Amino acid sequence: MTFTVTVAESGVSFPCASREFVLDAAERAGYSMPSSCRKGVCNTCEAALLDGEVDQRGHGLRTANDGAALMCRARPRSDLTIRPRRFERVDIFRRKTVTATVYRKAAPAADVTILTLRFPIGLRTPFKAGQYLQVVMDGGDRRNFSMANATRYNDGAELHIRHVTGGTFSTGILSRLAVGDPLRIEVPFGEFYLRTSERPVILLASGTGFAPIKSIVETAIHAGNTRPMHLYWGARSSEDIYLADLPTKWMQRHAWFSFTPVLSEPTSLWTGRTGLVHNAVREDHRMLSATDVYACGNPLMVSGAQDAFTGSHGLPDAQFFADAFVESGSSAPNELQIIAAPS
Repeated sequence: MTFTVTVAESGVSFPCASREFVLDAAERAGYSMPSSCRKGVCNTCEAALLDGEVDQRGHGLRTANDGAALMCRARPRSDLTIRPRRFERVDIFRRKTVTATVYRKAAPAADVTILTLRFPIGLRTPFKAGQYLQVVMDGGDRRNFSMANATRYNDGAELHIRHVTGGTFSTGILSRLAVGDPLRIEVPFGEFYLRTSERPVILLASGTGFAPIKSIVETAIHAGNTRPMHLYWGARSSEDIYLADLPTKWMQRHAWFSFTPVLSEPTSLWTGRTGLVHNAVREDHRMLSATDVYACGNPLMVSGAQDAFTGSHGLPDAQFFADAFVESGSSAPNELQIIAAPS
């Protein structure tokens, strides 16, 4: 059975089968709404449920009386009327399944591997800066990893992978991969990419959430960007800011770019900012109504930033874009699979 989903105040409706998630149906129809983990963990896709009933997989039935539902887990049991935080028509690149080759492995930190892949000669896979790919493992299981390369380098992919204890890919398959080995991937996925706007941008990353931010900034540099961007990169220790020299160079070369590393567990030698990374933003910006925020990494950081920025700093929901990383084993996407990339 197929039902109709109506998006309030937009004039848009789209069909959704009874066994299909509303988020998937919207994307199939050519629209996007906020999403990240697609596992019902990060709450990024929560939308107001104004009319109808859904079976929110793993969370039971939801009706308009409940007020909201997670669109990545919601299957319709009737026609629906919803109000997402953001809803827009998108141009979706055609996804491709590719057998890539491992080109390089590097270890910028004890618990991070940078894996560089190359695609077959002549094959390019267009994507938007900030999107992710899926590694397809034996048996069909998948892992999501943000692409850190600029979009012009779409004949391959650069992945920043944090090692997760017991992770099937990050501490199992990855440790055995050698230069020249094949790796099957599908690309691109995700709604975490830079939108056109005149507003200045705050980029908020924790851990390897820096990966899609790197893609966004390097793509912006190549495009001749002048739009102000300020990166706040949070981690426990200075070693976890594993490519600190890179944003430092961006700041030195481009007047529109600023960089603030923030450590939550610094040593006595650290003279920079400390505490939670989203609190550093709050200290620097009393009001965020004229700003766009892109947050990627630990889901607690992402949700904490969204709640604080929209609740007490005037940031409209529609100007907050997120990609949260949830561990695969905890029913979520970068081993931290993506609710967007892991910290």
